[in-house]
Amino acid sequence: MSAELCEGRVVVITGAGNGIGRAHALAFAAHGAKVVVNDLGGGRDGGGASGGPAAAVVEEIRTAGGEAVANTDDISSWAGAEKLIAQAVESFGGLDVLVNNAGILRDRMIVTMTEQDWDSVIAVHLKGSLAALHHAARYWRQRAKDGAANDARVINTTSTSGLFGNPGQGNYASAKAAIASLTITAAAELARYGVTVNAIAPTALTRLTDDIDVMHRMAAATDLSPDAISPLAVWLGSDRSREVTGRIFGVYGSRITVLEGWANGPAATHPSRWDPAELSGVVPDLVAKAAPNADALGNRPPAGL
Repeated sequence: MSAELCEGRVVVITGAGNGIGRAHALAFAAHGAKVVVNDLGGGRDGGGASGGPAAAVVEEIRTAGGEAVANTDDISSWAGAEKLIAQAVESFGGLDVLVNNAGILRDRMIVTMTEQDWDSVIAVHLKGSLAALHHAARYWRQRAKDGAANDARVINTTSTSGLFGNPGQGNYASAKAAIASLTITAAAELARYGVTVNAIAPTALTRLTDDIDVMHRMAAATDLSPDAISPLAVWLGSDRSREVTGRIFGVYGSRITVLEGWANGPAATHPSRWDPAELSGVVPDLVAKAAPNADALGNRPPAGL
C-alpha cells in the first residue's frame, strides 16, 4: 500500500460503508491515512441499522495494510456526532480531516411529501453534516487555544440537485443547497483555527442513484464509478490543499469543475421607494437581461431561451 498525500493523517468519513463513502475510505487509506469508517448501516431510505457495512470496509483497509476503525453512531444526533469525533481522537490521537458524506433518499413530489420524508432527509444530510462539523470544529478550536497548529480539512458533500434543482427531490435538494452555503460560511469561520472547508457535488452510480435511468445512460459513455470521485477528496484532505477553501466542486469521471455560485446580476434603482405598479416595467426587463438559471446538469442555456 502506497502512503502518499495523507500519510499519518486521521480522517473521519461519514456514510463510508457503501458507495462514494466507501471509495473515499479506501482511497484515503491507500494514501496513508488512518480512517474512522462511520456508517449506521441503514437502508437507502434511512431505515434499519447494521454494523456490517462499516466493519467490511475496515476489514478491506486492514487487509491491504492500512489502519481503520469502525463507527456506527448516528451522526444525525448531536450525541452521535460527538462520539464519532471523540473516537477518532481516542483511537488515533487526533483529527485532521472530516468528510461529511452520509446521506439517504426519500424522493417525493412536494404535494405528496410527508413530514417524516422531510425531517429524515434533512436530519441525515444537513443536521448530520453540521453536527459532525460542530464537534470537529470545537476540537480544532481547543487545539488552537492550547497553542497547537492545525492543518485540518473539512470536505462536505453537496449535490447538483441542491445547486441546480431537480423535481421530486425538494427535501434532498434543500438539504444539499444548505450544505453548500454551510461550506462557505464554515470556511470563513474556521480559517482562524487552521481549517479549510470545501464541498464536492459528485455524480456517480451508487445504490442511491441506481434506479435513475439517466444515470445508467450516462454510465454507458462516462465513468460514473464512485472511485472516480475520491481523488479530489483525497487531495482536498491533504496538506497540499491548504490554500483552497470555501469552494464547491462538481465531479464525475475525470471531470472536475469549480462551481460558481450566486452573484449580483442586472439591477435597477429608484430615487425613492418603488411603487409596486412601476415594477411591471422594470422586473421583466431585469429578468430578460439576466443570465438564465442553469439546467439540472449545471449547464446554462443561451440567453433568450
